[in-house]
Formats: sequence, C-alpha cells, structure tokens
Amino acid sequence: MKQLSVVIVNYNVRYFLELCIRSVQAAIETIDAEIIVVDNDSRDDSCTMVRELFPEVILIANEKNVGFSTANNQGVEKAQGTYVCILNPDTVVSEDTFEKLLNFASQKPQIGAVGARLVDGTGRFLPESKRNLPTPKVAFQKIFGNGASYYVNTLGQYETGKITVLAGAFMFLKHTVYTEVKGFDEQYFMYGEDIDLSYTIEETGYLNYYFGETTVLHYKGESTAKDATYRKRFYDAMRIFYYKHFNSNSIEAIVVRMGLWLATLSRKRISETPKEKSTVLPKMYMIVTDNEQLVSLISKSIGASIKKVTDLKDAIAGTEVFLDAASISYTRCITLISESANKQLTFKIIPKNTTFAIGSNSSEGRGEVLHF
Repeated sequence: MKQLSVVIVNYNVRYFLELCIRSVQAAIETIDAEIIVVDNDSRDDSCTMVRELFPEVILIANEKNVGFSTANNQGVEKAQGTYVCILNPDTVVSEDTFEKLLNFASQKPQIGAVGARLVDGTGRFLPESKRNLPTPKVAFQKIFGNGASYYVNTLGQYETGKITVLAGAFMFLKHTVYTEVKGFDEQYFMYGEDIDLSYTIEETGYLNYYFGETTVLHYKGESTAKDATYRKRFYDAMRIFYYKHFNSNSIEAIVVRMGLWLATLSRKRISETPKEKSTVLPKMYMIVTDNEQLVSLISKSIGASIKKVTDLKDAIAGTEVFLDAASISYTRCITLISESANKQLTFKIIPKNTTFAIGSNSSEGRGEVLHF
C-alpha cells in the first residue's frame, strides 16, 4: 500500500491543473505516492494534457460533470494510499507539504482531517482555511455581514490547532477515516460538501486540525465563475446542510431559509451591478530566474523590459513578478508571494519544462495565462 494518494478533481482549468500536478510531483519525490485526476467532462484539452505529459498519473475521465463530491469519491475509491489528500486543481503545494503532514498525522491517533494555511494568488491569507461550524446563528450573522464567529480567530494563521471545518481545496486525512464516514455526501453537487464532511468526521469521534506550518497557494475562483449557477448551487448546498443536521429545530430552519433567500437576492443584485474592468498596466516587471534566455522570451511576450532579480525588496506597488519554478522551488515561489501580500504586487509562476506563465490577481475571478 502506498503512503499517499493525491486526488484532484478537474473541470476546464487545463493550465492550472498542469501547474498543480507539477508542484505535487515535486512534493512526492521522496514519498511512495500516487496522483489521481478525476476530470468532470472538461471541454478544454485537460485529459489530453494529462495523458501526454503525465502518463504515470491515474486519470478518470468522466463523460459528464458528476460534481465535486461524486468525483472525489470516485478518486478515493481508486486510491491505494494510507492517506489521501483532496486537492483543488487551482492550487500549488510546497515541496515539503506532504512530508510535514505525514509526520504530523502519525503523531495524532484520533486525527480526522487536516487543513493547511491557504493564500490566494497575491499572497493574502484565506480565512476559510480555518472555520467554525456554521450553526444557523453563525450562518445568519455571516450572511448579513458579521463573519466574526464564522472563522476561527483564536488560532493564528501560522499556528496549529483543533478546528471544526476545513476548506475542500485541501483536505488531508486517512483513507480509512474517509471510508468510515462514506466520503463526501453526493447530495452536494458543489459547495457545502467540505463543511458536511468536516462535521461528519467530528461527529464520528475524530479531531480535525488546522496545520499552519505549511502554506498552499489557492488561486480560488478558477474552477467556477461567480454567476447565477454558482449562487444557486452554493445556497442549495447550505439548505442541504441545515436540513440534514439542524432540521430538528423548526424555528431555526425557517430563520435559515429566510436568511438564505434574502442573501440570494442580495448577492444577485450585487452581481448584476456592472463592474468596470481595470485597464491599469503594471508599473514594472520583474523575474526571479537564473535563465537569461527566459528573460528575453518573457520581455518579448509582454512587449516591455523586465528586470531580473533574486528577491523583491525593490519591488514597488503595481509590479508584476514572474517566478521561474525551474530556478527556484515551489516553496520559494509561495514564500515570495505570501510575504508580499501587502505590497500590491501581482504574480505569475512559470512551471518547470513549460512555455507559459500563469497566475491570478483576484480571489473572485479567473486568472491569466501568458504563452511565450
């Protein structure tokens, strides 16, 4: 039996998936592990890319979009690892992420699922990395703008401790625990399933942990656009969760239903307000690399001069930074991005052995791919 199975559910994010797989491969070089990609009928060339570039990766190519929960269950059913990691395709892991988690998990006999410190494409910490159980009261407060009780604020982002709810973008747990709780509830097509699984794991008697000693880059928003379909699926998921776990209290059920309905209307109005696209160009371009030819290629592609650097101490607000993963580790890439969270920089990673750079400047929208 292998130590670890990494299960990645993909839908139409071919280039983010390639970056993700390359970072995972770097992280499992010294681990007996496997990578399983479950593709939900992508209309881009995701499956072709996996077959051609990563023949060692186990690929499950669904002929329709069966949803996040069902697809992950398919992947874990094929998994041979003692541990499994549920991983979004729009993530980048550090080289030591899995080694640290395997060591941590081996010391916790009642361990359930473990989450990591997540940051977005500009290095901002994602508070959903560590959440409390969204009871009807907590959820109602969150819906109407008071999220203080929704996130675990008593635990620092670099600390490690027990929490209740993890983010589905990164969940690390024993294969036996996943099987015991019957994996993700397939009532959920997308969204809410991570809350449900986290809660079910705790209800079964295990302990969930937030592990702040490794950072995972989560571009967030790449797998699904924030449109009407997104809103419907999100609030449908919340309804499933509350009626499944809290329906014993009819008053609470009514309050939650009203809150979700009002929040849906509110979100719809916000989303229908036209937003102007930013046309501001970067003030400066930098690249962290030891490859002079790459500097020339990127400069030609962007039509501007680019400064080769080893660190970002001279970067000013508005600088676009290219990070060459053939010259520096993914850990270093993530560290540079994370340390620059308040500097108003933007980033693109160039995966090793590729001719593209990829990144995302917003947690709410799609990223950008630059071919060179």
